[in-house]
Amino acid sequence: MRDHFISTSARGINTELLPYQLYQKAKRFGIWNPQDISFAQDKEDFANMNDQQKEETLRRISGFLGGEEAVTLDLLPLIMVIAEEGRLEEEMFLTTFLFEEAKHTEFFRLVLDNLGIKEDLSHFHGDVYKQIFHEMLPEAMNRLRTDKSPEAIAEASTVYNMFVEGVLAETGYFGFYEGLNKTGIMPGLMEGVGYIKTDEARHIGYGTFLLQRLICEHPHVYDVIVKKMAELAPMAGQLYQGLDPALETSALGVRLTDVQQFLKKQLAVRMEVLSRARGKTMEELYKQSPAAVDA
Repeated sequence: MRDHFISTSARGINTELLPYQLYQKAKRFGIWNPQDISFAQDKEDFANMNDQQKEETLRRISGFLGGEEAVTLDLLPLIMVIAEEGRLEEEMFLTTFLFEEAKHTEFFRLVLDNLGIKEDLSHFHGDVYKQIFHEMLPEAMNRLRTDKSPEAIAEASTVYNMFVEGVLAETGYFGFYEGLNKTGIMPGLMEGVGYIKTDEARHIGYGTFLLQRLICEHPHVYDVIVKKMAELAPMAGQLYQGLDPALETSALGVRLTDVQQFLKKQLAVRMEVLSRARGKTMEELYKQSPAAVDA
């Protein structure tokens, strides 16, 4: 039972806390509308692609669309846990988080609709993709409905923020930029990807803060995170190994070795940033700047 309100107490809202600063950034930079983006040139560019290039583009879009839908559907249990713990500033940011994930889902569906793609694209989702988004992500997040332990929260955030957003999505953006942005095609798609990438940077920043907070409060949680990332890492490599490992570049000119190197770097960077919290006090964590969680 609630016995007081934080915002009316002498404490008030902690405007120095990183999640509150992310909330302010979300208000400034997260208010973009997918329906304001023109896809006229994208439709023309897509029509001029060969079959292999079209397949690569649709494969990447369908991967993102399914992933964005998944994270939209699966985020709520974490928000509920944070709310129950009375972490007002964190929940304020998480309200923007869920709004943005829904908007990302809308965006990628709009891309397909404007390209005239109506067929089922789920055949692009292979076994590893399904294991991650159909099983591991919802299981980790839904566990929070009954298990609100630090270990459960850490595993959920590791899967969601560090792996799905911080590794898989970041590597997917890299593929978009290498395949489309360098050649100046699909400008509407790339405009939206730019907005989404900025949104996701805030999401990853919050996830890093959350996991660092848990490490400060419960030092053994670091080992839980390390174990979970070690379990997930091989799946990332399998997901981005390419349809034909013998090919050096994709149909859109993306070097597969560059993708794998980027992926490995993301995995290493996430753990390096989290390790910074080891041995820190909560006071030190709360005083850190946004740059401290920036990877």
